[in-house]
Amino acid sequence: MSSLFPVIAKKMFFSLLCLSVVLCRIYTADGNSMREAKIFPPSPEIERGSTLKLFCTLGKHLIPRGNASHIIWKLNHDLIPQEYYTIINESTSGVTIHNFTYESAHVRCFTKMLHLGDEQLQIHINVKSGFSPEKPKNISCIYYYDINITCSWISGRETHLNTTYTLVRKHYDDGIQQWINRDSCQSNNGSCAFFFPDIPYARYCFQVTAKNALSNSTTECVPMEMLEIEKLEAPDIISVEKIAGIKQLLNITWKNPMVAPERRLCCLIQYRKMHSNDSGNVTDCTNRTETIKSYNLMGLQDFTEYAIAIQCKGALAKFWSEWSEERIGRTEEKAPSRKVDLWRVIESSQSSGNRYVHLMWKLLEEFPSSESIHGYKIWYIPENNASPAGPTHNTTDKKFTLLLPGEAYVLSVIAYNSAGESPEATLRIPTIGEITSTHIDSVWTFTLRKKMIVTWEASSVNEYVIEWYKEWDTEPFNRSWQYVSNTTNWTSQEGAFESFICYNISVYPLFENKIGAPYSVQAYFQEKPPTVGPETKADNPGKNEAIIKWNEIDKIHKNGFIRNYTIFYKSEGGKELNKTVNRNVLQYKLSSLEANTQYTAYVNAANSAGGKNGNTVTFKTSKFNKEDLLYIFISLGLCMLFLLLLGIICTLKKQTLKRVCWPDVPNPAESIVVGSEDVFMCNSLLKQGQSEDGTVGSENISVLEPGMPHENQTELLLIKHENYESDHTDTCAKDVPNDHKKELCNKEHEVVKSFSPSLPYIVTEQDFRSQMLSAVKPNRKIYPVEKLEEDFSKPQFSPVQNSSSKDNENEDGECTDIKEAATFNPYLKNSVNTREFIVPENLPDRNKNESRTQSTAPFQKNTAGQSYVTLDMFGLTIAH
Repeated sequence: MSSLFPVIAKKMFFSLLCLSVVLCRIYTADGNSMREAKIFPPSPEIERGSTLKLFCTLGKHLIPRGNASHIIWKLNHDLIPQEYYTIINESTSGVTIHNFTYESAHVRCFTKMLHLGDEQLQIHINVKSGFSPEKPKNISCIYYYDINITCSWISGRETHLNTTYTLVRKHYDDGIQQWINRDSCQSNNGSCAFFFPDIPYARYCFQVTAKNALSNSTTECVPMEMLEIEKLEAPDIISVEKIAGIKQLLNITWKNPMVAPERRLCCLIQYRKMHSNDSGNVTDCTNRTETIKSYNLMGLQDFTEYAIAIQCKGALAKFWSEWSEERIGRTEEKAPSRKVDLWRVIESSQSSGNRYVHLMWKLLEEFPSSESIHGYKIWYIPENNASPAGPTHNTTDKKFTLLLPGEAYVLSVIAYNSAGESPEATLRIPTIGEITSTHIDSVWTFTLRKKMIVTWEASSVNEYVIEWYKEWDTEPFNRSWQYVSNTTNWTSQEGAFESFICYNISVYPLFENKIGAPYSVQAYFQEKPPTVGPETKADNPGKNEAIIKWNEIDKIHKNGFIRNYTIFYKSEGGKELNKTVNRNVLQYKLSSLEANTQYTAYVNAANSAGGKNGNTVTFKTSKFNKEDLLYIFISLGLCMLFLLLLGIICTLKKQTLKRVCWPDVPNPAESIVVGSEDVFMCNSLLKQGQSEDGTVGSENISVLEPGMPHENQTELLLIKHENYESDHTDTCAKDVPNDHKKELCNKEHEVVKSFSPSLPYIVTEQDFRSQMLSAVKPNRKIYPVEKLEEDFSKPQFSPVQNSSSKDNENEDGECTDIKEAATFNPYLKNSVNTREFIVPENLPDRNKNESRTQSTAPFQKNTAGQSYVTLDMFGLTIAH
């Protein structure tokens, strides 16, 4: 228990300390008389920009917990530095604030205890700054009769402080010859009033004093006469009437304001035409002998409405009363004295032989406004009096439409009221198709000082009608016109023409009672760039050209005369180009464009004030134009035609083309080898029919077509042989006996007949001779293939053979000069140089054996696996 006591005591001590601090804050924050701190001065108001000094004194109960050194100052929420503090004594601290420019600011006094660690507000005040009041100026007073005296003045600059103004009224005492204060009134603004009934007619002076916390200022006493500052009530108008039989006069009756009976009153009467700014004033001054006053207002216009108002004042007073309420009166009516200004617009009708005549009229500028108009009468009569007069029409409007036949008429219009009618205005309507001369050579327009000026040249005419209307306005009654005479130029009134609108202006000549043909022009009073640009589109883009089309801008959006159009165009990434055309062109063909390229284009419409771009269009040129496509189609057509003709020719000449372009290649499998020892002996005879390169010339080859008659084939071969014999001398003929020659000739026929007529043959001269010689030599030998190959593999045959063999000697003795070298054919090199037997694997065994045995058999077909020889090597006949 003894160990817990110090802890409990310490906690109780801190609790009591905290409670005392809270109570202290409540006590010091209270602004009542129980406050422990004081500040001086309590509510200061100082001159703007001056130095402020304040003092804060702590109460006796605060001294034990702190002193003046613990005081801190704040201006609004900002801490004032301690160098501006002054310690007066143990409980008082002062602060100095230089150049105080705040209109209103809070200064607070705090104490800061080190052991508590926070600030405690002791007291605060609101400090205001401002200026001293200036002396009031221009004191003026008005005496509202039997109500009050109100005075006003100019206070001067704003003081920003609470300032009071005291108005003092003094009257002059003739006995002591000085001003004596009578009464006063106060206010916080620039006016003050003394109320009735203490307002006797006397001589007064008025003085104003301005005062605030800084200083005060008083004016001099300004003397005023009550009769001069008097202001009466507004009079009350009783009636405004016209007097029967008397024109241009109105009788006005009113009630005078209340004033002393001996007073002289002056009243001002104002009269103003209704719906007009024209006004006039008249003053009537009389002694105030009666309450009701009457006055005759003369010199007015006939049958014209007037607004009447009256104000009054005393004869010596400077101030007029307020205006009375206006009353309306109308003068006596008068018949119209001048004719109307008449014009017409003729419009053709859908019914044949008729036309619409739109009549319109207006009162002339010099027409008296007092002449009231109740209505108008319109009628028409034929010019030649051949037809009866038309009916009379009445209207209150200033326009009327008639449907008239095609002949000439004279129209009449009059204005009327209750007093009478105006003079008659007439106008001639020509017949349909009537041709009249214009008498006007040219017309010009220009603007000057916000007016339109029209000038023209004419001959033999002194009167004209100028007509103008908006170009897009088709309403006939919206047209304006004006008659002019003895001049060739006309100036409009200001505001007669609107800016940025196109007007049709026509000048009509007037001669006798007819209206001549007009001369018309278009004009703008003022121009500006078009509101919208032309609507553009690209049409028919080709390979190197494209057509750009655009619509004409609406009349209401042109804002001026279109001078030209400019087409701007460019390719992707290219330079922008342009072409300019006149205003009558609405399409343009762009040329020299790149093929297969995308372009953008737009059109600018320009007038004298500027231009406006239209919408942008995009188009792409094509790869080919029509000519290119035509050439391509023609070329394709020609190619197809050529191929068609070639196909027909190939079909008709199939066999011929096959023999020329694709000759038959000998098939060793279907060849028959016919050989004898005489063949090699007669090679020299065949050499003469060969070319230098060892081949047989085409002239020595005969082709026998299949199906040719046997006799024809024989005849052909004999003819070829005879021709050959006639051209060439056989070197062996001299060694052949005559009987052998005969036998040889007989053998020729046999050889020819040995060919089958059902198959085509290629017979060379070598074959023919070989067959011939074979026929002469009865003792033929069939050489095996190995022998032929061995002989062929030799480089060449020697012209002189060795005589080691008897058989060779006999043969060489008979024909030693016909032996020749065998030419190697590359086509058959594999077949000749090798003895390879090619036997298909799928061939039956029987066929394989036959192929081996047939390799040396004479006059048999070549078979698979057998070496072979052909015609071009040995001059053998090959049958297909």
